[in-house]
Amino acid sequence: MPMVEFQGKKIHCQVGDNLRQVLLKNDAPLYNGKAKYINCMGIGSCGTCAVQILGEVNSPNWKDKARRFLWPHSPEKDLRLACQTKVLGDIKVIKYAGFWGEKTHF
Repeated sequence: MPMVEFQGKKIHCQVGDNLRQVLLKNDAPLYNGKAKYINCMGIGSCGTCAVQILGEVNSPNWKDKARRFLWPHSPEKDLRLACQTKVLGDIKVIKYAGFWGEKTHF
């Protein structure tokens, strides 16, 4: 059973669980500011659930790749959309500041 570490919280989930759903189900603050209310609800179009992930997850799908090509994200940044990510093993999740959780440094 994989473990998700997020802001000091450790959450267990099933292999293949959606990262966004795991975090929200466990009251983890995935969204910054008003993005909590203004987001695409997990369809991969807004980019507000962008996080850095260390550990084993699925390869980025086309929605994840496409959205990260749009401002303020960039395909060169090592971020993923939590809503399009499946947990495959133990991971550490890092959320950056900004409405979209955009990482300002490479």
